[in-house]
Amino acid sequence: MEIFERARLDAYFTKIATDFAPDEKTAAFLVTHLLPERPSFVRAVGAMTALKAVLPKPKSIDGAARREVEHTTVVDTLTRELFADPDTALAYLESRAAGETTCLLDVGGYFAPTLEMVHSRFTGRLAGVIEDTENGHRRYEELDKLPCPVVSVARSPLKDPEDFLVGQSVVFSTEAVMRGRGDILHGRPALVIGFGKLGSSIARLLHAKGVHVTVFDIDPVRRTQALSQGFNVARDREAALAGAGLVLCATGAVSLRSEDFAHLRNGTYIATVTSSEDELDLGGLPDVYTRTSVGDHVTRYQTTGHYFYLANGGNAVNFIHGASVGPFIFLVQAEILAAIRMLTREDLAPGIHEVPAADRAAIAATWLNYFNR
Repeated sequence: MEIFERARLDAYFTKIATDFAPDEKTAAFLVTHLLPERPSFVRAVGAMTALKAVLPKPKSIDGAARREVEHTTVVDTLTRELFADPDTALAYLESRAAGETTCLLDVGGYFAPTLEMVHSRFTGRLAGVIEDTENGHRRYEELDKLPCPVVSVARSPLKDPEDFLVGQSVVFSTEAVMRGRGDILHGRPALVIGFGKLGSSIARLLHAKGVHVTVFDIDPVRRTQALSQGFNVARDREAALAGAGLVLCATGAVSLRSEDFAHLRNGTYIATVTSSEDELDLGGLPDVYTRTSVGDHVTRYQTTGHYFYLANGGNAVNFIHGASVGPFIFLVQAEILAAIRMLTREDLAPGIHEVPAADRAAIAATWLNYFNR
């Protein structure tokens, strides 16, 4: 990022942080992809809260960005296990923010498994959670009872441009990985598992490139949407896997279970839009499969008579090339900042909430003023 671009980004976040400044600062923990442009957002979170720690998603950490953030903020190691056990999660939060009112800024539902227990035992007060992704939104939605408010930006209209462009970047990186091994998209039928905002974007771009696309989704509503847009919709999951030369996983849940891999035809490429721990049950694969690096970001899984290729170790393939969606990501980040003010007002009941339409409109107007010149 050029110096003048960084200056404009810092000015934009300063404006957002000022417009949505809370009456009182709470403590905060921030889960984030620590990409090259992210320090500006981290500084804005730090301006609006007493930021206790940044927990970068482990597969998306830019070294320079981490070093920059570490100058002003604690950077801790993030794992699913950290918040899977109530005692471990509670001990961590107490070590950083004992007795304080605290907001949790999440990407992927990391705090969900132990939220109820931590909420009841924390010596401070959990003001609530802000969730950025559809995967995380569902994790909180599936809890029997939410003990505090969860403000989700996952389904915000401000996120639509990001979701569309992430789909574009996934196809770009998948094609680049394949071309690096002398393979191409054309003539290789594709199966897109999941027809949400990311999956539908991926399917449309592949179709525009002349690729034959089949869609599989467990949601019958999404299946009808895919049919209406001209895609072949698989009725039989196993047959769809057997017929695909490229499988793109876009569910945010487990797309491929251990028993599914045996149905893949030889030479199939697999790519995902999120981390392997969320999308693929690789740990359940039989030990007879050997794993061999066969090119940049490509692993061959092989056993007698069967082999397939996995892009980027099963993690989000677009992170190979930075996962950039341009300045559109700053719309969603601004909405996260607006959600901080919502939680600090302490007037939200437990449950899932959205940022008001008026606040979204104000964010969009500010964004246009800075990035539509």
